[in-house]
Amino acid sequence: MNIRSFSSLLCVFLLFPIADAFFMHGFIRCQLISKHEVVYLEQVYFNKRLIGQYNSSLGNYTSYIEYMKEVVHYLNNPYFLKKKEKDIEKCRSHISKSEDLSTPVKPYVRLSSAKAESGRHPRVLVCNVYNFYPKQIRVTWLRDGKNATSDVTSTDELANGNWLYHIHSHLEYTPRMGEKITCMVEHVSFKDPQLYDWDPMSESERKKFAVGTAGLLLGLVVLLAGGIYYKRNTTGRELVPTC
Repeated sequence: MNIRSFSSLLCVFLLFPIADAFFMHGFIRCQLISKHEVVYLEQVYFNKRLIGQYNSSLGNYTSYIEYMKEVVHYLNNPYFLKKKEKDIEKCRSHISKSEDLSTPVKPYVRLSSAKAESGRHPRVLVCNVYNFYPKQIRVTWLRDGKNATSDVTSTDELANGNWLYHIHSHLEYTPRMGEKITCMVEHVSFKDPQLYDWDPMSESERKKFAVGTAGLLLGLVVLLAGGIYYKRNTTGRELVPTC
């Protein structure tokens, strides 16, 4: 039997005085029992003893001590039991997402450059790695094919809140003509380490270059067309000197 479980702590209560403290806490559990069956549980404990719970397989609340019977009787009415259907659906949704992420998800990688706010280098490269699963990943920098360890900082793997993760690695550097800088990403979703080379031309510079190139080509076309037109109109004409 395959059982996959998700649990979250509902609350913890400490009843004073401290010398004779009592503890009450609750858990929500979502368990995959079979391929098509899930069980949703809400459990309340008092001093580590289970005193009451809701079990979706039974469809009602159950009391395990005398003074909880009145509370359970109040909760076991159609209004509250109907509300549990939404919680059960959320349980199924969480299990479904975990099943979808049983296979690795490839990250999306983007490199960007910015002015360094401090340090001994004027620029900082950022290797942004988004939306990958599982969490384990390795991001390193290469400069002309050699591993760079100095002037490198990285964040931890950060959760997106949708079962995926992201991480950001920074390399402070001084631009050098002809130097090749690469962000290398190693993840279980890749068969081999993936290399992402930094293109020093920014997006705005790329657009300016494209506009300038297009203008130059248009000018050459107009010049060529004008030359052809002039040549056609002067062919066969004889120049006559005037006095």
